[in-house]
Amino acid sequence: MSAYRRIEDRQAEYRRSLGEIEVSVRSPEGLVEVTVAGEGAVLGVAIVGSLRDRSAAEVNRILQATLVSARDAAEWARRKLHQEIFGDYPALGGPR
Repeated sequence: MSAYRRIEDRQAEYRRSLGEIEVSVRSPEGLVEVTVAGEGAVLGVAIVGSLRDRSAAEVNRILQATLVSARDAAEWARRKLHQEIFGDYPALGGPR
């Protein structure tokens, strides 16, 4: 029973910590910045560079690539957090 409580406590800690994660990624050319929550929801998109001489297609490409990068960064943060909290527990169904 105590092992079950420890797992529940760690799950609650994971959910709390996940709710505190925000990841911001700026596009390589500095045009767009995207902020994503730990669970992957987009919290904000900002144009931080100049749109001068950029086509709509180019802006769309940059925005899409930055969104993907931000979600990838949030996924990395989730995996890292999960490893920190549950790293000493063996995976279910894994090798013993």
